[in-house]
Amino acid sequence: MATKLYVGGLPYSTQEAALKELFAQAGSVVSAVIIMDKMSGRSKGFGFVEMSTQEEAAKAISMFNDQEFEGRKLTVNEARPMEARPPRTGGNDRGGYGGGAGRREY
Repeated sequence: MATKLYVGGLPYSTQEAALKELFAQAGSVVSAVIIMDKMSGRSKGFGFVEMSTQEEAAKAISMFNDQEFEGRKLTVNEARPMEARPPRTGGNDRGGYGGGAGRREY
């Protein structure tokens, strides 16, 4: 069964192919994804690597956690399931229309 790993501390210039190549040293890589910012299109500095077995995942953690890669120290551990987040609101708590800055009450 494949095991997904969280990889943090990636240099912003790292490409998915380089990440996959690095982790291939520990075993068979099923997938390697770098998380990108939707607005800027730039890397967020972390990603996920899926190793084909639990043993290969454990080997990758021991090989790469706290190790330097392209000048940055990596954090590698088993990925946790994404936690549920509360729904997003419109960004203010003023009832939807915001404002009121020009209004004065005497």
